[in-house]
Amino acid sequence: MRKKGIWLISSIMIISFVLSACGGNSDSSSKSGSSENGKKVVNLMELAEIPSMDSKKGTDGVSFTAINQAFEGLYYLNQKDQVTPGVAAGEPEVNKDQTVYTMKLRKDAKWSDGSPVTAHDFVYAWQTIVNPETAAEYASIFEGVVKNAGDIIGGKKKPEELGVKAKDDQTLEVTLEQPTPYFLSLLTFPTFYPQKQEYVEKQGKDYAKDSEHMIYNGAFVMKDWTNTSKKWTFEKNDKYWNKKQTKVDQINVQVVKEPGAAVNLYNTGKLDRATLTGDYAKQKQKDQDYKTELEAFVYYLKFNQKLDGKDTLFANKNARQAFALTLDREQLVDTVLGNGSKPAEGYVPEKFTFNPETKEDFRKESGALVKIDAKKAKEYWKTAKKELGLDKITVELLVDDQDFNKKSGEFIQNALQSNLDGVTVKIKAVPYKSRLKLDEDKDYTLQLTRWGPDYQDPITFLATQITNNNYNRANYSNAEYDKLLNEASTTLATKPEERWQTMINAEKILIDDAGIAPLYQNGTAALQKSNLTGMVHHLFGAPYSYKWIEWK
Repeated sequence: MRKKGIWLISSIMIISFVLSACGGNSDSSSKSGSSENGKKVVNLMELAEIPSMDSKKGTDGVSFTAINQAFEGLYYLNQKDQVTPGVAAGEPEVNKDQTVYTMKLRKDAKWSDGSPVTAHDFVYAWQTIVNPETAAEYASIFEGVVKNAGDIIGGKKKPEELGVKAKDDQTLEVTLEQPTPYFLSLLTFPTFYPQKQEYVEKQGKDYAKDSEHMIYNGAFVMKDWTNTSKKWTFEKNDKYWNKKQTKVDQINVQVVKEPGAAVNLYNTGKLDRATLTGDYAKQKQKDQDYKTELEAFVYYLKFNQKLDGKDTLFANKNARQAFALTLDREQLVDTVLGNGSKPAEGYVPEKFTFNPETKEDFRKESGALVKIDAKKAKEYWKTAKKELGLDKITVELLVDDQDFNKKSGEFIQNALQSNLDGVTVKIKAVPYKSRLKLDEDKDYTLQLTRWGPDYQDPITFLATQITNNNYNRANYSNAEYDKLLNEASTTLATKPEERWQTMINAEKILIDDAGIAPLYQNGTAALQKSNLTGMVHHLFGAPYSYKWIEWK
C-alpha cells in the first residue's frame, strides 16, 4: 500500500468535514419528472461553458455534446455506438475499390425553418471547412480521407476540388483518397454535419454567435444561449424527421464547476443528474442514484518543446522521461478523482477499439506501456540537468479551472516537486475556453489536457502526435513514428492485421520517447434520478446524445 502525502490526507479530512457539515446524503430513492407548464423537462449540468456551436469551429467535448443535440449528420451513433442512418436514407452504395460512397438523403429531413436538408448543405459545409481562409482547426480530419483535402488545406487546390459533390438535391457522392476503414463512423462526427449556405452567409459574422443566429436539423433546437452563457436550453424540434422518438419537451443545462455545488443542486431538485468527482464521488458510492461509466477520454501531460521560438527543457528527452516516470497514476485516480477513472496504460484507451480479425482490445494487445519508476525518474532528471546546464527550474503547469482539474494539478505539482530535485511547479488555472486558446497558440510549457476519440480507430489518438499535425501543439516529432502512421493511413489501409500491428508499434515509440505522459482514462461518476433513462454516453464522436432521454 502506497503512502499518501500528508498534504493529501489533510485535504481529505477538511473536505470530509465540509461534506458532513453540509449534510451530503441525498434521498437514494429520489425520483422526479419535472414539469413546467405541462412540459416534460429534464435538468442537466455541464462542466464548462460551450466554446463554439459552429460545427466548423468546434474542437472539444463540451461543444460537440451541444452541437450533437441540435444538429445531425448523414449518420449518427445509436444507443450501442452503432452507425445508423440520420439524414442519409439508408446504407451507402460503395464502389469496388471502396473509394466512392454514394448516399441518398431522406426527403423528410428538414431545417428548423422548414426548408429541406439537401446534399448541397453537406458540400458547402465540407468545402468551407477545408478552405484555408476558414482556418478551421478540425480541417485536418478530412486530410488523407476525402480526396484533395490535403492539397486544399495546403493552398495547392481550390475548395471546389474537394471529393464531394451533390449529384442532385437528394444524392451525395464522396470520393476518398484511399480506402478508409472507419469512414462511416467519421460521418457521425460533428465536423461532418451540414450547414445551409444561404442562411449562414446571410448571418455573416453573427452566425452561431448565439442561439438566435442558427437554424437546426437535429432532435432539439437551442434557446437562450450566447457564447458566454452559463445556462442554455434545448427544446424539442418539431421539424425533426424522427421527432416521435424524442420523449421530453425541454432540457435545461447549466454550468457547474464545483462538485459540492452539483450535489446541493441535485439534493434540492434543481438537477436531475449531477456529475461528481473526488470525495463527493466516493461519499456517494452506496447511494442508489450513484452510477459510473468508463469513458474513452484520456488525460495526459503535454510537454511543449518550444516556446517563443526557443527550446524548453522538454526538448530534452531525459527531462520528459523524468517527468513521465514520476507520477503515480493509481494514487491520482484513487485519492483525487474517485470517479471510476483508471490509470492509463497507454495513449489509446481500453474498451474502445478492437482487432478487426481477432476482436482483441487494442489496449490489451499493446500492453501496459505507462510505468512509474521514481528511481529511474531521478536518474533521468540528474542527466537532464547536466545536459541542460541547470540546477533549479520553475515550470508552469496549465490546467482548467474545474475543481477536479485544479486538484489534479496540485497532485502533479506535489509529485514533481517532491521527487525531482530543483523543480518548482507553478499552477496556472484558467477557464476551459482560455486553456484551449493557449493550447492553440502553443503558449504554455506543461499542460494537463485530454483527448477523446473522433471515430472508432486507434489512429484517432495516435495521429494527434504526428509532426505538424494540427493538434500536435507541443512541437513533438519522431520520424519513425510518423513513418509508421503514414503507412497505416496509406499502403496498409486494405491490410487490417498489418495496419493494426503497425499502430501498436507506433504507440510504443510514442510512450518510450515520452512524447506525452498519459495519466488516466476518465470515468464519470454521477447522481441520476432513478426514473430518468435514455441518456446515452458514446465512446467516440460526440460524448453524449440526449434524444432518447425520457422519464419512466
